[in-house]
Amino acid sequence: MTSSSPVPAVSRLRCLTDSPALAANPATVLSKYHEEFGDTFRFYLGGLKEAIITIDPAVIQHVMKTNADNYQKSEIQVKRMGHFLGKGLLTTHGEAWRTQRRLIQTGFKELGMLSSIMQESLAESMLEFDRQARLGPVDVYSQLMKMTFTMVARSLFGAKLKDDDIDLVSHTICTVQEFIVRQTLQPYLNPWFAASGELSKHEDMRKSADAVLLEYITRRRSEPPGHDLLQTLMDARYSDGQGMSDELVLSESMQLLVAGHETSSNGLSWLLYLLSTHPECFARVRQEFRSALGDAPLTYADVPKFEFVPQVIFEGLRLYPPFWMIDRMAVADDQVGNVTIPRGSMVIVYVYGAHHAPRYWRDPENFDPERFTKEEMKQRVPFTFLPFGGGPRVCIGQHYAMLQILMILSELTRQYDFELVPGQTVEARPMVILRPKNGIRMIFTKSTEPSQSIGSEHARSTVGMSTTQ
Repeated sequence: MTSSSPVPAVSRLRCLTDSPALAANPATVLSKYHEEFGDTFRFYLGGLKEAIITIDPAVIQHVMKTNADNYQKSEIQVKRMGHFLGKGLLTTHGEAWRTQRRLIQTGFKELGMLSSIMQESLAESMLEFDRQARLGPVDVYSQLMKMTFTMVARSLFGAKLKDDDIDLVSHTICTVQEFIVRQTLQPYLNPWFAASGELSKHEDMRKSADAVLLEYITRRRSEPPGHDLLQTLMDARYSDGQGMSDELVLSESMQLLVAGHETSSNGLSWLLYLLSTHPECFARVRQEFRSALGDAPLTYADVPKFEFVPQVIFEGLRLYPPFWMIDRMAVADDQVGNVTIPRGSMVIVYVYGAHHAPRYWRDPENFDPERFTKEEMKQRVPFTFLPFGGGPRVCIGQHYAMLQILMILSELTRQYDFELVPGQTVEARPMVILRPKNGIRMIFTKSTEPSQSIGSEHARSTVGMSTTQ
């Protein structure tokens, strides 16, 4: 960073000293820095890699939209994630990214077609969920992870993956992501990871998961065309008439599995937690679903019928944004306001901090769906709400994710009453995705009365629990 920049800086020594705490919970450390240094400051990841951290909407808009061509995905995604997930939409930039996005976007425009596949998958998953719920308390995070992963897998491959394959790929994704975060936040440990065998262990896990998916892709090449995202990937053609190789289809499939299920499962887990602590809100959600759908499954055509439910979902995504940070790297020197951004600088958009900033949100730690009425949304400062990113690289699957959340939430709220298991500590763990550190254990019972509310004295006592405890 040039000396002419007025941007305050956290000392390299302090960054190094704080690196264990940063690895344990980055949101706690970064939020503390924002209180001390303001909306934009310089920081050294692990005491080594310099970065500019910001929650300033003017800076965010400039980096992600106005001058987006000057900012590529940083080493975190291009190198670290690319090493494990391959060169796909999440890990490329420039013309290659534009081409891939144009080809893949076609599949996400067919949500009407995909909704029937999604509902078939959900119906099967609900049978298993009900069996688990009858046995006693369930960890909604692990249950929803499996439910959404299966749904995305079927949307991709059109046929149910074996349970063992689902477990293998899902476990691999979770474990590898945790390792990527350690590589990023504690870069001084990377030589040890290589020497100790940690790196090769995670690479072997990735290869095993790749082999599972590649087998499905190879088999599909010899089968009749299907009506799913995999078919879209296989049918896609570049300007020279060539299609994607099996390896590229594999990379895109893996990245769609990563992005497509964790956003929804984490968002849903936090939503159920919030609804369990706000019984009056739950009652309104249930009533709106029942009024619009009766006992019928939710389809893509039903999405415009809802008003309050999307407000609840958006407020949940504000408090617990799945993508809690977004990273970019400056291709050339840049300036936005009084912030100088030299070529090669990493810029981290701290989404969680922006979503919890008192200057942009009244009582930001409180759960208040009324923030997202149409009138309130018109007055919001742009680029202070970023659950799916923003600008040209806004999440390609955001409408799929919203449909997935609506479908699952509609079934759970219409069929069950639920409450938190007493005595647990619900805490967020910012990995690549913001997930519950120890899961969220809940008790589900079949609903018998349309007006029956949920919650317990314990649940009510936890209203306003901070995600950064």
